[in-house]
Amino acid sequence: MAKMRTIACIALLFAAMGAASAETLKMDGATAMSDDGRPSRGMTQKSVQSKYGSPATVKAPVGDPPITRWEYADFVVFFEYDKVIHAVMKR
Repeated sequence: MAKMRTIACIALLFAAMGAASAETLKMDGATAMSDDGRPSRGMTQKSVQSKYGSPATVKAPVGDPPITRWEYADFVVFFEYDKVIHAVMKR
């Protein structure tokens, strides 16, 4: 009886492991590459400025590594050194 209970527990464990799965959630507006007019990750400051013009506001670098923020009318761009790490649309 104990042997049968052990086998049943092991079988149940394997069944539960097989049923485990992962789910990918798409956050509202979040994409790996920007397709809504924002600069995309990896662009340089020079390429952002040539494509989108001069920002309305430039915040000085903060922290280590230095993070710089450029504010445009419709979005804000965050740079690590001179590369885009994130661009966020304003609401």
